[in-house]
Amino acid sequence: MPNRSRTDTKPKRPRDLNQRAADTVARATGEMPDEAPKPGQAPEPTPEERHAAAVALGRMGGKKGGPARAKKMTPEERSESARKAAQVRWRGPTREA
Repeated sequence: MPNRSRTDTKPKRPRDLNQRAADTVARATGEMPDEAPKPGQAPEPTPEERHAAAVALGRMGGKKGGPARAKKMTPEERSESARKAAQVRWRGPTREA
């Protein structure tokens, strides 16, 4: 799975004003590519690949969360939670004005 950090998406630009100006001119004239790929960097994943990765991450947490929550609850709390869930399920679709 790719790094989820947003800081790595663009190369760092020089902080010095003169270096930054030279860098900008070089990119504008085509002497330097706008975004040079880093060595060993994987290509950008497609939206389908990103979606699949997000689904996998969500399932990992979801599969752990429900049983862990139920384990911490008392039998009375579990019963109350189940009762509320059933009421919501049987309530039917809500009307919006």
